[in-house]
Amino acid sequence: MPPTEFDDVSVDAYMTETVATARPEDRVADVVERLRTGSRDRGLPVLDDDGRLAGFVGAIDLLGVPDDEPLRAVMRRNVAIARPGMSLKDAAGILFRTGHRFLPVVDDDETFLGVVSNADVVRSQIERTTPSKVERTRKMLETTHGVSVGIGDAVVAISELIPTQREVFADELEGRAYELEHGLAEPLITLDYGEETLLVDGHHRALAARELDIGEMRAYVLVVDPSDVPELGLRKVARIGGLDSLADVRVNEEGHHPVVELIGLGA
Repeated sequence: MPPTEFDDVSVDAYMTETVATARPEDRVADVVERLRTGSRDRGLPVLDDDGRLAGFVGAIDLLGVPDDEPLRAVMRRNVAIARPGMSLKDAAGILFRTGHRFLPVVDDDETFLGVVSNADVVRSQIERTTPSKVERTRKMLETTHGVSVGIGDAVVAISELIPTQREVFADELEGRAYELEHGLAEPLITLDYGEETLLVDGHHRALAARELDIGEMRAYVLVVDPSDVPELGLRKVARIGGLDSLADVRVNEEGHHPVVELIGLGA
């Protein structure tokens, strides 16, 4: 599981290694098009022929620049960077102070390794909060059924999950879809019960993944042997609710998640 202290989490544990980059000889017009259609971060690291960081170019740097101008003429050469062994807390501080959305990550030879972004920092915090939730669920099951509950982590197939919640909210579903598309979703919490995999926590995430044709997700996996607990409460909930797969979960299009408060404002 991830470390419990933010100071102990290093940049290389959460940085994104596969990112779009540019070369000093690239034309401004080509880079503008790439930024317009493909880059969420509104900028590109610029690398030399040896893969070392040569500079950075953002959308604002290209305003009013002739299309045929090479990037080397406009790219920034004084660039804030992160090192792979730097604590994520320190990287987050640099992001906050500079207002950047991401930092290039380079080694001691300035070889480009990837980027660490605000989203990566958020993701690290999401994944750190999940283990405490898993432990609470584990203790609840052990107290309820008087057995030892195993715990691990795995990649689980969305199609094989048996839900234990009959309804999800459409507004929350949209939020979870956004998180999945941007790599911000918490792992699921599932329970292996013999040959069955029960979904304990993360129904909105799992439904959103199903709608996005995402076949697998990371999960913290609790394990209960059916021979130790012949009548598991969560399995009974699913059976009574007629829940055999995620297709049986109702999406509430009219209401909203209980956490969401809506007010009417006058004209």
